[in-house]
Amino acid sequence: MIKQIETRILASDEPLSLPEDLSLAAAFPVLDSWVVLMGKIYNFPVYRIIALADNKIAGVLSLIRIKHFVFGDYLATAPFASYGGFSFSSVEVRDALLERAQKLGDELDVEYVNVRFEDGNATPPAHWTQHPAYATYRAELSPDPDKLLASYNPNHRNHVRKSLKKGFAVKFGRMDLLNEAYEGLARSMHELGSPYHSKDYLRRMVDSLGEEIELAALYNAEGRLIGAGVFIFSGDMATNLHANILHEARSDYAGEFLYWSAITRYSQKGFYIFDMGRSLLGSGNEVFKLKWNPNKKILAYWYYLRKMQEVPRLDQKNPKFQIAIWTWKRLPAFIIRPIGPFLIKGLA
Repeated sequence: MIKQIETRILASDEPLSLPEDLSLAAAFPVLDSWVVLMGKIYNFPVYRIIALADNKIAGVLSLIRIKHFVFGDYLATAPFASYGGFSFSSVEVRDALLERAQKLGDELDVEYVNVRFEDGNATPPAHWTQHPAYATYRAELSPDPDKLLASYNPNHRNHVRKSLKKGFAVKFGRMDLLNEAYEGLARSMHELGSPYHSKDYLRRMVDSLGEEIELAALYNAEGRLIGAGVFIFSGDMATNLHANILHEARSDYAGEFLYWSAITRYSQKGFYIFDMGRSLLGSGNEVFKLKWNPNKKILAYWYYLRKMQEVPRLDQKNPKFQIAIWTWKRLPAFIIRPIGPFLIKGLA
């Protein structure tokens, strides 16, 4: 029985060593190599709160502070990731960490605090609001590609097989694919009307995470770049951080080819789960991901609202963003690429 729970914020140079179960539950956004890196790239203050129960680490909550001229002033977990940076051994530890996060938000006078983690079916404690807008999609892997293919519905199997006959080619690598991966992601995000990070963001991520990250570049039959991906490894799971295809290649099932290439690659490497990353509920991305027969998991997006009456809608379904998206698609690359990192840093 836990006698006492204490929470404290680690010093900026204080190392964090977690028990394996807490580390896996918190996923890669809890790692110093991730959260500290994100803080350095975008000059975010980092706050790592730990909970001690019976003098042992029983939970962690890593937060960054975003102050942005468009998107506000707030604290959030899992910068630029779907979820993570929050794990706990019990509900009591969870609530103690959240209480400390509230106090931190009060002290910093932010507009709100956003905590993103896996259990979307849990009931938040007092003063916290759940906003069930996102899910993640986890496909179980098998080293036998025929078994994987047989688990899909006939229509999707047909699309995967068609993609294999289009002459597509994919390369996986790290720093050697930096330029191609950045170009594929930046171009495809431009088409979607969304800003993207700088190339330095990818470079420093690869340099920091080492063997825990891979980049992918996708080419058509003529050798032209048509898409890219970023995949991160944690425990027995490979996670899709970014994966996008240029619009011109979608009708030829280039997206199916990239996903199938990643799924079979990571199956052979011994991973058991392929996490496809978050999507808005009801979006086209969700429709695509559900074709791979994944376990759909509603994410907990809990908010402590200090200066707001409603949960902020920082996504493409917000009507306020429609004109901005329409305009962004039509601006030339030489304008949007320098501006993009300044905008996207507010959407951590």
